[in-house]
Amino acid sequence: MTTTAVAHPSWTSVAIDRMRVELKEFFRSREQMIFIFAFPMIFLVLFGSIFGSQELGNSGVKFSQYFMAGMIATGILNTGFQSLAITIAIDRDADSLKRLHATPVPTTAYFAGKLAQVVLVSLIQIAILIGLGTALYGVTLPTTVGPWVTFAWVFLLGTGASVTLGIATSSLLRNAKSASAILTPVVLVLQFTSGVFVVFTQLPGVLQHFAELFPLKWLAQGMRSVFLPDSFASAEARGSWEHPMTAVVLIVWFAVGLVIAVRTFRWLRPDDN
Repeated sequence: MTTTAVAHPSWTSVAIDRMRVELKEFFRSREQMIFIFAFPMIFLVLFGSIFGSQELGNSGVKFSQYFMAGMIATGILNTGFQSLAITIAIDRDADSLKRLHATPVPTTAYFAGKLAQVVLVSLIQIAILIGLGTALYGVTLPTTVGPWVTFAWVFLLGTGASVTLGIATSSLLRNAKSASAILTPVVLVLQFTSGVFVVFTQLPGVLQHFAELFPLKWLAQGMRSVFLPDSFASAEARGSWEHPMTAVVLIVWFAVGLVIAVRTFRWLRPDDN
């Protein structure tokens, strides 16, 4: 009697399958689609229509150019932090995580699928914002390679930090019902203090120092260094783009989120433990 070895799928194929599942569930969710795509578009059109043609001091930079960079940054945070934390909490409450954990799917493949979904959705969102900005408000894009290299590393570090913090936060939420009510005010405070809706240097000093503790301020500043002329760096809080500090802060927050996520992530609802 002979036995036939069962071929198990590779980690890569499982991760890709998880990414497909995550993308399919995302595009089937009307609420997520509106939150991730419609809200940033509405804000960009609204603020662009009201303030878009205003010039920021004597910099020659229009508010629409400044605001688009900020919306790209906050879009990354919303997708990787707020939306991800809420969807994981929903999956936990619905016992989807419990059922998934009982399968042979590697834990790392599950998170890789989540990360890939966040990256792809964020890139689509950014493409939409750039398209709107250039079509409606004459936003200009970089014409050299350097700024796009900066965009790549700021995007990857910002996404990584947002995702690990989103996963970590999902386990700190008691249930999915309270998730949005808890996280929305947090994100709004960060947006208003990080130079997204208001030019950062126009904020009171205490709010600037507060924002410097969190990743969104540095993510927004990094994106401004991509889409705004180098001459605008002198208008930043410390007179430069501070790329090394941006990288350090985002890496630190990535590490903080990763440590918390590893120690606190729960597959089961609290009442199942």
